Amino acid sequence: MCETPETPGTLPTAAAEVDLTVVIPAYNEERRLGRTLDLICRYLRSSPGRHAAWEVIVSDDGSRDGTAAVVEAASREEPRVRRVGGGGHNHGKGHALRLGVLASRGRRVLVMDADLATPVEELAALHERLDAGYAAAVASRAHPGARIEVRQPRLRQALGQAGNVLIRAVAVPGLRDTQCGFKLFEGERARAAFSRSRLDGWGIDVEILRGFGRAGWPVAEVPVRWSHQVGSKVRAVDYLRVLGELARLLTRGPRPADRLVVAGYLALAAVLFGGLWADLDGRYLVDGGQDQTQWEWFFAVTADNVLHLRLGDLLFTTLQNAPLGVNLMANTAMFGLSVPLAPLTAVLGPEVTWAVVLTGGLAATAAAWYWLLLRRFVRSRWAAALGGALCAFGPPMVSHANAHPNFAVLFMMPLIADRAMRLRNGAARDGVLLGLFAAYQVFLGEEALLLAAVGLLLFAVAWAAARPREARAALLPVARGLAVAGGVAALLLAYPLAWQFFGPQSYTGLEHGPTGNSPLAIVEFAGRSLAGDEATADALALNRTEQNAFLGWPLLAFATVVTAWLWRDARARALAFTAAAAVVLSLGRSIPVPGTGVELPGPWRLVDGLPLFESVIESRMAMAAVPALGILVALACDGLAATRDRAVRVAGWSAVAAALVPIVPTPLATDERPPVPAFVADGTWREYLPEGRTLVPVPLPAPHDAAALRWQTVADLGFAVPGGYFVGPAGEERRGVYGPVPRPTAALLRDVADTGLVPEIGEAERERARQDLAFWRAGLLVLSPQPRDAALRVTLRALLGQEERWVGGVWLWEVSRKGS
Repeated sequence: MCETPETPGTLPTAAAEVDLTVVIPAYNEERRLGRTLDLICRYLRSSPGRHAAWEVIVSDDGSRDGTAAVVEAASREEPRVRRVGGGGHNHGKGHALRLGVLASRGRRVLVMDADLATPVEELAALHERLDAGYAAAVASRAHPGARIEVRQPRLRQALGQAGNVLIRAVAVPGLRDTQCGFKLFEGERARAAFSRSRLDGWGIDVEILRGFGRAGWPVAEVPVRWSHQVGSKVRAVDYLRVLGELARLLTRGPRPADRLVVAGYLALAAVLFGGLWADLDGRYLVDGGQDQTQWEWFFAVTADNVLHLRLGDLLFTTLQNAPLGVNLMANTAMFGLSVPLAPLTAVLGPEVTWAVVLTGGLAATAAAWYWLLLRRFVRSRWAAALGGALCAFGPPMVSHANAHPNFAVLFMMPLIADRAMRLRNGAARDGVLLGLFAAYQVFLGEEALLLAAVGLLLFAVAWAAARPREARAALLPVARGLAVAGGVAALLLAYPLAWQFFGPQSYTGLEHGPTGNSPLAIVEFAGRSLAGDEATADALALNRTEQNAFLGWPLLAFATVVTAWLWRDARARALAFTAAAAVVLSLGRSIPVPGTGVELPGPWRLVDGLPLFESVIESRMAMAAVPALGILVALACDGLAATRDRAVRVAGWSAVAAALVPIVPTPLATDERPPVPAFVADGTWREYLPEGRTLVPVPLPAPHDAAALRWQTVADLGFAVPGGYFVGPAGEERRGVYGPVPRPTAALLRDVADTGLVPEIGEAERERARQDLAFWRAGLLVLSPQPRDAALRVTLRALLGQEERWVGGVWLWEVSRKGS
C-alpha cells in the first residue's frame, strides 16, 4: 500500500494548476539575486512542455539591503515572480523555506539557494526521479556521480562531511548529503511536511527529509554539478548550530496542541465510563451482559500466573470448566494488555484494570489515529482531532466498549497501517516492524486484525486502480516487505497459535449463524447516541454490544459529498470504496431488501467458510468502514481549514456538525452488581471445601449467568468451578460453542432455575448426578438466594439425599468431606 501525492483537502481550483513552484530563501541577496532570477526564468520559459505553468517565490527573511527592490524589478518583467515575507527580523533559513513552501501552489516544489551553486539545469534529473514514483529528489554532492567543479574550503568540507555522517547515523539513514540547497518535492507532500516543521535554522533540511522518511515517502538522491560560490551565508559555526537543531529534533516532545487533543480524548472516554468509575466494585456495564465478569476473570487469572511466575500456565487453566479446563489462547484473554497490567490487577483488582483498559484504550486508539492523520493525510491538527475521534468513538466501537475491549482498544491499527504504507520504500526494517506489530495485535485481538487486514486490502486495491503506475512500482517492494513481516510474525506466533488451534480444549471454528447487518442498520443511529432510539436499534442488531453499523444517514450523506468534492484525490476515492465495500460485506451472505421480503446474494459468500472467516460475525465488517469515514471527515475539515471563502467555511462546518453531532455517544449505562455471598467474600468457603475439590455453584455458571466467576476473583482464585463463560469444543468435530457442553445434572439444574418446576427425581437421575459430581471432582454445592431457589433446594435434596445447610448467606451441600 502506498501514499499518494495528493494532499487531503486540496481545493479543486485553478490555484492547483501550477506545475512548478521555485522557492528561494533570501537574506541580503541583492548582489546576486537578480542574475539568479533571470537565469531561472529563462530556463523555465525555455521548457514549456515540462513547465507550462510555473511561479518563482522569493522568501525574504528580513533582508536589510535592496533584496525587495530586486524582486520587484524582476516581477515587473515576469509577473510569475513574487516575494513573500520581509520585515526587519531575520529568523533563519528554515523559517524562510517554510514561509515560501506554504505559499506555493505547484504540483512540484523546487527549493534552491540563491547562489546557484547547483545550476538550475540540473532540475531535469530531479524531475526524472519524481516521474519514476519518488516523492522527493535531493541534489547530492556526495553521490559517486556528482561533479564538483569548485570545492569548498577544506575546513567547511571537513565539517560538512562529519556532520553528514552523524546525520545519516541518527536522523536520515541512507542519504549521503542532506544539506545541498537544491531539492524537488511533490508539492502537497512538501506543504504537509513544512507545515509540521519547527526548526528555523539550517537544520530544516534534516527535519523535512526525516519527516518524509518517517511518513514512508520515498526520497531519491541525485548526483549533480555543484560549484562553491563566494559569498555563501554558511559559516563554520552554522555546522554546530545544525547539530544543535538535530538534538532538538530528536528530543522534542509533543506540542501543547497535541497534549490538549489527547487530554480531550481521555476526558471523553472518562465521561463514557463515568458510571463505572463512580463505583468500580459495585457497578458494571449493563449492556454487556456477563462479559465484564468474564473479562475481569481473564485479567485476574493472567495476573495470578504472571506474579507467581507460572508462565507455563498462561495459555491454559482449569479454574473454570473443571476438570477439562479452558484454552486461554483460543479465548479473548488479551495477553497484550493483561500481562503488562498484571501488577495493576494484583494491587488494585481486576475491576480497576477493566476500567483502565476501556478508558485508556479508547483514548489511546483515538490518539493513534490522530497521529496517523497528521503524519499522512492532513495538516490541520483540529481536522486530525475530529477524524481521530470518529475513528475511535464511532458507534460500533462504543457499542463494543460495553463488553469487548478486543474490538474497542485498537491503538495498534494506525501503527500497522502506517508501517504497511512504508513497505513501498523496500526497507527490510519496515517489514520487521510490521511483523512485530501484527504479532502484538494478535495478543490484543485476532478477529479485529483480520477485519483491519481486509480493510487495508480494500484500500490498496482501490488505490492501485487509481494509481496503476505507482502501484506497479510498489508491488515488488511491498511483496518483499509482507514476506518479511509474515516471517517475523510466524516465528513469534508459531507456538501460541499451535496451542490455540491444536492444544487442549481447542476448537475448529465458531458457529454464529447468519449475523449480517440489516440495510436499515447502516443508516440508523445507535441506541447509545444523541440521536439514537434504543428500541429501534435493538430491533436491528444482534444485541447492544453488536451494533456494528448505525453510522447514521447524515454521516453517509456527508461522506458522499466529500468524496465528490475530493474526487481528484486518489486517497479519497480509495477511502470511499473501502467504506462502501466494508458496509456491503457486513450485510452478510444474503441481503434483505427492506419492505419486500426479497433477499439478494451478498458478497460475504465469497469468504464465508474460509479458514479464519468461518468464525467471524460478518456484521462486524462494518467496523472497517469507520476509520475510512474518519479519514474522509478529516480530509474535508483540512480543506475547510485551508479555504479563505467564508461562505464555504460556514456551510462546510455546519455540514460537519450535522454529520457528527447525531452520533456523539452518550455515557454507557451501568447497574449494581449482584453481591458476592459472605460465604465466599469472607473466606468461609475454606472451612468447607476439601483440598483439590471443586466448588459447584447452583446452577452451574454459563455465558448468561457467570456470577460465580466473580466469586472466584473475590476469593483470589482459591477454588475451581465446573461450567463457566468461555469458548470451547463440542462434539466429534470440535466446533466452538460458548460455555461447556452441559452434562445431564447441569442441564437439569438450569431448567429448574429457568422454570421453577421441580422434575421427578428417580434413581436414574440420582445416578447421573453421582457420575457428574465425580467427573467434576465436586466437594461442595453452593446455592445463593435467587429467583426460584426454593425449587432448586427441593431438587438438590432429592438428587443428593441430604438436607442443605445455611452458612454465610448461602445453602450448602457437602459432597466430599475433608479428609475423605
